[in-house]
Amino acid sequence: MATSLEMLMNEVPRMIVNVVQILPMETLREVQKPTPGCLLQRSFCSCLVKPASDSAELKELIDINLQFQKALEQLLRTDRFFKSDFAVVLQPFLKHADPPRLPNGKIDMSFFTPDCFHFTIKGHEELAKGLWNNMFQPEGEKFMVESFSTPIQLMCPPPDHPYIYTKPSAVRSDASVPAGARLTALLFRSALVSFLFSC
Repeated sequence: MATSLEMLMNEVPRMIVNVVQILPMETLREVQKPTPGCLLQRSFCSCLVKPASDSAELKELIDINLQFQKALEQLLRTDRFFKSDFAVVLQPFLKHADPPRLPNGKIDMSFFTPDCFHFTIKGHEELAKGLWNNMFQPEGEKFMVESFSTPIQLMCPPPDHPYIYTKPSAVRSDASVPAGARLTALLFRSALVSFLFSC
């Protein structure tokens, strides 16, 4: 990831890159459908699906998941990927997210495609709202989804700061650029990169 971000930083000016924190993997063990895609997942993702709930293998997977989250935070909460015309922002809304559930406690499979891995349009709508909200919240005050069982409420950018938040140091170094021009360029490129990284 660091190599890719450095390439973008060196080659593509006037850009914001949104990096979405990975979600807890353990609960994805419950995402099951009687479809060929779900059956194949047991082979492709056997390290996640097959270990017993109290096994050392599953505990190791959970620990690695947490370590990856922490490593991502450490990598992106420095000034390494910030310039006057470039910013990488970690959007943490998925960090503690529980999958959507039905009233009986089972996973709401309407959020997942038949392969039990990708999200449907319904799922992507919630992800898009979570990303949008995080983009307009400062570091340290970003909303985190606890459960997708409750629809995310889309927020409007605050009138006193109708811009995408980046690191304070990056905002200060951008002070010489007109706000309108900066906003237009950053919004366009942020949308483009978010789309490309979601494919």
